[in-house]
Amino acid sequence: MNKKMGLMMAMGLLISAPLLSKDYLISTPRTSLLITANEGEKSKMQYYGVSITPVQIQNIYDAGLAFEADSYPAFGLQTVGEKAVAITHADGNMSLDLGVDNVKQYGIDDGEILEVLLKDKIYPVWVKQCYKAYKGTDIITTWVEIGNAGKKPVTLFQFASAYLPMFRGDNWLTHFHGAWGAEHTMDEEKLTNGQKVIANKDGLANTETDNPSFMLSLDGKPQEETGKVFGGVLAWSGNYKLKLDVRNTALNIIVGMNEESSQYILEPKETFVTPEFAMTYSTNGKGGVSRAFHHWARQYKMNQGERLHDILLNSWEGVYFKVNQKGMDEMMEAFSAMGGELFVMDDGWFGNKYPRNGGNSSLGDWEVCKEKLPEGIEGLLASARKHHIKFGIWIEPEMSNTKSELFEKHPDWILKIDNRPLSTGRGKTQVVLDLTNPKVQDFVFGVVNNLMTNYPEIAYMKWDDNCSLLDYGSSYLPKNKQSHLYIEYNRGLQKVLQRIRAKYPELVMQLCAGGGARVNYGLLPYFDEFWTSDDTDALQRIYMQWGVSGFFPAIAMASHVSADKNHQTGRRIPLKFRFDVAMSGRLGMEIQPKDMNDVDKAFSKRAIAAYKDIRPVVQFGDLYRLVSPYDNKGVSSLMYVTSEKNKAVFYAYKISHFINMVIPKVCMNGLDPSKNYRLVDLTPVDSSKPCDLNGKIISGKILMEEGIALKSLLKSEYSSLALQLQAVD
Repeated sequence: MNKKMGLMMAMGLLISAPLLSKDYLISTPRTSLLITANEGEKSKMQYYGVSITPVQIQNIYDAGLAFEADSYPAFGLQTVGEKAVAITHADGNMSLDLGVDNVKQYGIDDGEILEVLLKDKIYPVWVKQCYKAYKGTDIITTWVEIGNAGKKPVTLFQFASAYLPMFRGDNWLTHFHGAWGAEHTMDEEKLTNGQKVIANKDGLANTETDNPSFMLSLDGKPQEETGKVFGGVLAWSGNYKLKLDVRNTALNIIVGMNEESSQYILEPKETFVTPEFAMTYSTNGKGGVSRAFHHWARQYKMNQGERLHDILLNSWEGVYFKVNQKGMDEMMEAFSAMGGELFVMDDGWFGNKYPRNGGNSSLGDWEVCKEKLPEGIEGLLASARKHHIKFGIWIEPEMSNTKSELFEKHPDWILKIDNRPLSTGRGKTQVVLDLTNPKVQDFVFGVVNNLMTNYPEIAYMKWDDNCSLLDYGSSYLPKNKQSHLYIEYNRGLQKVLQRIRAKYPELVMQLCAGGGARVNYGLLPYFDEFWTSDDTDALQRIYMQWGVSGFFPAIAMASHVSADKNHQTGRRIPLKFRFDVAMSGRLGMEIQPKDMNDVDKAFSKRAIAAYKDIRPVVQFGDLYRLVSPYDNKGVSSLMYVTSEKNKAVFYAYKISHFINMVIPKVCMNGLDPSKNYRLVDLTPVDSSKPCDLNGKIISGKILMEEGIALKSLLKSEYSSLALQLQAVD
């Protein structure tokens, strides 16, 4: 036997031999998860919390901290309580009896994997529980693979990604809900006995009403920088269900795809893979949870999340559907003069038989409207080159209208029920393409591919979705597998996006869905950012962006300066306030420059230049939320700090205005107490009259322990402050 063969056999023995140890630990720098796996027995989750070493495992048992809870309870035997998986075998038996078959633990390029293989003791069904610790982060993800090793199909009725026990105590839940124009509103509530369910059944736009994420405080009302907080998010773009089952002394979390109307027929030799559930454990409150997820997102869950994002002008609120060559050229010229870097032409540029003049026609007919743009995309790219600016374009490739050439040619490509009237969405004509169909997948891929092949200078695409899944029917799926539709649609979408990213990794893409209805980690890995909300009102954006920041980093959060009289709320807010809010995310503008006066243009130019200086801090820095708008203190404040703690950006906003109101001082966070910092006013209304803090040098210790007084700085309604902090010797 040669040495190489002997080594391979030895490694095989290490991986697949009968289990010798019952405890398996998977860890990040600050967290650990402990699984017990004895051969033939049920696997048990014993611990998830602060990081421990292998020699400290016994301490968990000795201290009474072990959960002794099934890691993936199955329906059918001992049916009391919530379950993670339910199945019907070919003979009608509805039980699973899962025992540990083997365990594998191994390193990969981006982390470490723990796999626990469970097999039914009678039927040829297996479940593999997978755990992954991502290198350089404090995120552990978990998912399962369910396999049918038999000769006949079985039916899955429940298929959770994760089943997690938690210690019961003074538990509080933080979650995010909303509606169009008010997405990602934060709610916090004390958990009482019973069940709390966060769910979505919209099919393909899954975060307008609720977000598949939550934080669970384990020791009282959640705080920003203190306390023990569990945070989790399901990385899935379709229907989901997050259930917290609270029973006196027990608290169990069950997370996964929403199985309602989605029973899945698992064919022989087929494997069903659930989406990842990502989690972290923080002893530094909600802020610790957020920073852990932000690091993970930038490193692993965004398309090139470690490159700076451009400052853009989107045409939507400037012209809506009234797109033409002259208007686009003028907007590019004006934005370039203000220091802008990218212009995005939104809806209204396509369709010839049915020109796109409103939301009721043309989707699917992705050809340039000759009437509006006689010079075509070439003319727009020429304007962009002339004005030294990049060019981007809007698409909605998953959709069609009944008033379109695509619908006339391919009515079988639409999701519909043959013997019932067709349901429609926006404009009473919008319909959804059937992405379970490989031909439709090819068409949707072709929308991007054709544009990029013909116009490779396109630097950015805004990918929109303005419709939920309406009619539950597919002409492609077999009759006995119509219940796969919710799942297979999103799988089809991911296949398309994987093809796009394989061919165009450098193309910047924004994930939009009627605003913020796709702020999820199921699709973000294929995109560079998301549109946070169609509501660009700066005051309301403070609340929404606060909620989004719970799990998503600033670099992913498109935040735009819009018109003085906001188009959604009608509110009038000073330009400085609008910029100071937008500069806390990925700065952009959603405005018609020719409606701005010279003073506003001059201010915008200075603000854009200031953002370019602080952009790396905001887009890559650590977030510290200081004063929550939900605490009703009249102000809101947050800041970003570099990992070296040598630079920071501080924001404060006055969000209510009364005579003699108390304005609290604000203590900063994340700085080095041993360093001194020079403060610079980034956006004074008059450049010759910066605020009183401008140029002052203050120690990090004072800034964090005593803070700064805002009373003299935030005097008027909708006043705001944006400060740059630079460490000095």
